[in-house]
Amino acid sequence: MLNSIKNWNKDTRILLALFVFACNFALMPLVAQTAQPATTQPIAIQQDTLKYEEFEMVEGDTTYVMKKYFLLTYLSGEHRDQPKAEADEIQRQHLAHMNTLAEQKKICIAGPFGHDGPERGIIIFNAYNMEEAEKLASQDPAVKAGRLTFTLHPIWLAKGSALY
Repeated sequence: MLNSIKNWNKDTRILLALFVFACNFALMPLVAQTAQPATTQPIAIQQDTLKYEEFEMVEGDTTYVMKKYFLLTYLSGEHRDQPKAEADEIQRQHLAHMNTLAEQKKICIAGPFGHDGPERGIIIFNAYNMEEAEKLASQDPAVKAGRLTFTLHPIWLAKGSALY
């Protein structure tokens, strides 16, 4: 996977780096400054009752519950030459699939990129493991039709984080 990222153009790599930075910055709650320097003390990874991987991270007087999510990046697939009516139907089915996953609380956040490049959009999955996330992504009608492919990475984020 790392080799494929190295092959991305410079702008795409910069956008990915900025996205990762923004997620880390925006998703972590603001913490009060203390007179003593913050120390990070990760605690052993545990599985909660629903088998999600989590651990506590203490930073100063704040404890974060970190949870493993899965970051999907949609990429343009090899089969994007369908007639307009067929492409529109695939897109309708793709959005219906996304809505179903959101109702099942399997999607934390999703959206398209704001350009027409080869990278099409992202999802952060709330999945038990990589296999479940791959299954959810593979069931997407746009992936099945070859209009989209995807990359998938585990990502640790603080539970309860919000975008602003």
